Amino acid sequence: MSIRHGLLALLERGPRYGSQLRTEFESRTGSTWPLNVGQVYTTLNRLERDGMVAQGGQDEAGHALYAITDAGLAELRTWFEKPVDRTSPARDELAIKLAMAVGAPCVDIRDVIQSQRRHTVKAMQDYTRLKAQALVAVESGGARERDDVAWLLVLEQLIFQTEAEARWLDHCEARLIRLSTTMPPASPSAPAPGSASASGSASPSAADPAPDPAPAAPNPITTTPAPASGGAR
Repeated sequence: MSIRHGLLALLERGPRYGSQLRTEFESRTGSTWPLNVGQVYTTLNRLERDGMVAQGGQDEAGHALYAITDAGLAELRTWFEKPVDRTSPARDELAIKLAMAVGAPCVDIRDVIQSQRRHTVKAMQDYTRLKAQALVAVESGGARERDDVAWLLVLEQLIFQTEAEARWLDHCEARLIRLSTTMPPASPSAPAPGSASASGSASPSAADPAPDPAPAAPNPITTTPAPASGGAR
């Protein structure tokens, strides 16, 4: 998330002070990515150092106002025109968790997937309810319609994201099921030293009953299918 460019976009509408920028940023994004005043002023100081904003006096309450410069406008235009880079994706905790869970002796990856699926579907339902509220606000045409439209776009991105995550979890579970049927069973344990079969001093006679077959070794990956998750729009 680029706080730097988000603040520049808000300053394009006119001079603002720090707390005002924080309030407008959170209003525009529905507080999905909350900021604190310290983050805002740290970013403003860096933008000022880089010549992209400048302090421009105070408002009636004595707040120091910041205004965007020509260099800041050029930086903002470049940001809007340049696609977001996807060649170096941000670390995804869920992907890392599942990657580490594969083959971990103390973890049932099925439980990890199913627990995450429940959480993801719940989040999708919450976002869908918020989307319905945002649609009502947009259609009412209130004073904050611009912020409501922006929040609606953010919500729809979150809905699409959680839908994709639920489908990916279903895919992971199906993949593990297929692998569990093709991976060879674990090799049997070697006989203990000093045992009859290890020393070769004894062998079963024809009169001896055949020993019961050993239970099959479990596959290293076991999982059971769960109902697919459907997205709500």
